[in-house]
Amino acid sequence: MSNSKVSMKLLIDTQGKRVLFAEAGKDCVDFLFHILSLPVATVISLLKAQEMEGSLPNLYQSLENLNDTYILPHQKKDTYLKPMLPVSSSSFPLLALTDDGDDYDGDDCDDGDEFQKKFYRCANGCNFKYISDDPRAACPSCRQLFTKTVTYVAPPAVKVAAEVGGLVKGVVTYMVMDDLTIKPMSTISSITMLNKFNIKEVGALEEKVVTLGMDEAVKLLKASLQSKKVLTDVFF
Repeated sequence: MSNSKVSMKLLIDTQGKRVLFAEAGKDCVDFLFHILSLPVATVISLLKAQEMEGSLPNLYQSLENLNDTYILPHQKKDTYLKPMLPVSSSSFPLLALTDDGDDYDGDDCDDGDEFQKKFYRCANGCNFKYISDDPRAACPSCRQLFTKTVTYVAPPAVKVAAEVGGLVKGVVTYMVMDDLTIKPMSTISSITMLNKFNIKEVGALEEKVVTLGMDEAVKLLKASLQSKKVLTDVFF
């Protein structure tokens, strides 16, 4: 896991003993939305130490304890226990929810041209009108097998600025509600929220900056599955 951390600024109602909402930047919001892409097995693995409720941990433990003798030769338990994340970790360099990425040994893929898509044409060429990805195919014009290899040339990669990554744009500040509702923040939206919570004493409000590291990330994940007061339960 990356040692980098992200932070958010909480607005706390000290009288009501609750977090009203938080101000968060792009990096923090990217992390929160990243939770949605986590495979179930990854969530279970992260929450085992937190005594996750329900029966899914038993299912996970059963497969973890199952002897390899009972696993099909072409299958690996880690395919289910440690699934590859659907979103590239490079999109979220500031905070990753799992530190198992370095354990991947690359057995399932090799460098080189093995995975480059190959195409074929017939021996006659036929003006390259027909190509196929199967050398057993026959040319519709001359009926010759597609035995000549055609080299595929990819278009130039589009360069993206190094600082651009993740999901959301970084030109605005975001409001994160206690129940993890997220929306762009504005002065009007802040005032609206204070009226909604019926805040009479502005002096009772307190700002607090909190940092999200691995421990806080796991606590947030667990609370998000159990509570509608996630920020309050984790940070207050």
